[in-house]
Amino acid sequence: MLNAFWRERSFLALSLFFFLLFSFSATYANEERDSGNLDAPLSLESDVALPEGLWPAGDNSAAEVPEEAPSMAVIPPPPLDPPPLKQLTLMLDWYLSPQHAALIVAKERALFAAQGLEIELLTPADPSIAIKLLAAGEVDLALTRQPLLHLHAHDGAPITRIATLIETPLNAVIVSGEAPAPAAVADALADLHYGYSTREGRDVLVEQLLPRSVRQVDDFVAPESVHFDAADALRSSRVDAVADGFFHTLPQQLASDGIVTHTVRYSDIDIPRHDGLILLANSDSVARQATTWSRVLIALEEASNWMIEHPEEAWTLLVTTHPVLDNPINQEAWDDLLRRVALSPAALDERRYAAFESYLQSAGVTENSIPVTRLAVNPHLLMER
Repeated sequence: MLNAFWRERSFLALSLFFFLLFSFSATYANEERDSGNLDAPLSLESDVALPEGLWPAGDNSAAEVPEEAPSMAVIPPPPLDPPPLKQLTLMLDWYLSPQHAALIVAKERALFAAQGLEIELLTPADPSIAIKLLAAGEVDLALTRQPLLHLHAHDGAPITRIATLIETPLNAVIVSGEAPAPAAVADALADLHYGYSTREGRDVLVEQLLPRSVRQVDDFVAPESVHFDAADALRSSRVDAVADGFFHTLPQQLASDGIVTHTVRYSDIDIPRHDGLILLANSDSVARQATTWSRVLIALEEASNWMIEHPEEAWTLLVTTHPVLDNPINQEAWDDLLRRVALSPAALDERRYAAFESYLQSAGVTENSIPVTRLAVNPHLLMER
């Protein structure tokens, strides 16, 4: 009984102690809240006092402002390497001359490089091999004249014209001696012993210059190849005329030796007008390579137009980069060559190519006619198909 009594009193005393402790805590909290309500409410303009020791002592206005984080890297990243240039080989029709000016300017002024191209210009040991190498896939591009394109295409060579560099013929019949009277030109030409350098001279020009009746006489001397040395053949009187001589240079070379010549242009003997210098590609891959050929022609167009606008600077560029071109004959021919440069190399005159095909067939040089689409294309238009 006694133990139970003490246990009950101990429990009551403990309960009373916790009740009084809770009451005092609640009263203290209310007093603190009531005293805080007497101060002004906090706002954005209120001064805030920090407890002592939480912030370094000193004038706040003199506190150091932390540096802003940089918005870009202090050291720029290394530049990316440009993509490699596409390497191409181009075989010239013969030794380097001012007629190749657009190619030289495009190369030296980095116009090819701007199109992502690096073009190596190759000089053939024999002008007749350029088309053969192109047909065999040994070079990417080759230069020639329009008549030779037709003749080789009829032989089955897989070649096609993709650009025109010179819009008029650069060749003519170069004849020794003074020019006859206009009425006597045809008879005078029929009595000559001819030389030729290419199939153009042999198959196209000689057929036109020598009537069948002349070739049937007993003392007829057949035309002969001058092996690309027309000047020596005329100088030595081995031939009376060269059917396919360069009229910008050959007469001037002979004049320096005191040899008089006169020039008969192709248009005077009814040879259709045609492109004097064209760029060929392999026809088996021309559609597949249309984008590349288009970039080549963009560079050539830029070069051609720059030459027309800056003829003196263009000449200086040619002779500076290729001193072998710096001679009086080339300099005298420069202005006339510029007048013949194609300002839009890709543009294709289909009528001109069709007319030459018709001429070859009517003259008996070829047995049939090849469609223009097989002979020549505009690479820019191939890309749109």
